[in-house]
Amino acid sequence: MVLIFIFLMIAGFAAGLLASIAGLASLVSYPALLAIGVPPVIANVTNTTALIFSGIGATASSLKELRGHWKKLLVFVALSLVGSVGGSILLLVAPASSFEKVVPFFILAAGILLFLSGRKKDVHTTKLKSAHATPQHRWWVSLISLTGIVLVGAYTGYFGAAGGVIFLAILSVITDDKFTVVNAMKNVIAFAGNLIATIIFIFKSHIDWLYVVPLGFGLLLGGYTGPIIVRHVNIHLLRALISLAAFGLAGYLFVTAYF
Repeated sequence: MVLIFIFLMIAGFAAGLLASIAGLASLVSYPALLAIGVPPVIANVTNTTALIFSGIGATASSLKELRGHWKKLLVFVALSLVGSVGGSILLLVAPASSFEKVVPFFILAAGILLFLSGRKKDVHTTKLKSAHATPQHRWWVSLISLTGIVLVGAYTGYFGAAGGVIFLAILSVITDDKFTVVNAMKNVIAFAGNLIATIIFIFKSHIDWLYVVPLGFGLLLGGYTGPIIVRHVNIHLLRALISLAAFGLAGYLFVTAYF
């Protein structure tokens, strides 16, 4: 049991780094739970619960980047929570295995979107600026963007794999903020989504709390460390690496779902 706890703490730290930097925590934490014998659906629920600690660490470490952005962020969080509630309830009705065949394409699209969003100076693109040129265009762009956040929130509550990357991609397109700010907002949105999903799971499902503790401790430390790393690395390189990681995960999930 001691070795399992150590293993989960190490996996949690790695997952916390990936969560707060790239939104790819489940690339490590979910397989870690499966590796010690936790059934898939219980592992999904337990993983979501443990990810709360990554959100706490990442939010505390990102307060500098979030200054002046809370009003906009709260709107994004509220929309994400609406979706997350629906997704979490859906998970309890239809297991995530029924969704596996479409997930790789979501993650692939997010990787492409994130990669393309970094080709212009900072985050805002010429096309997006022109789309805001008239009130009618601005209304449609806002509607599509906000609907996208709700849908990604539902996806996160339901399946969760690389949900942070998808949020990162959408926020990189619909806002004109620096990548460090977008990443910080993504961390808060993911934290809120995992929190509300966990509250639902407490009453409607089974959480393996024994494994939440060591995994959550590692996630807390990793989540706090991630934003510090983001401040001191080449943002364009980091964005490209996250995109490549998303492509790799999409490929892996495609193979496991179809072969």
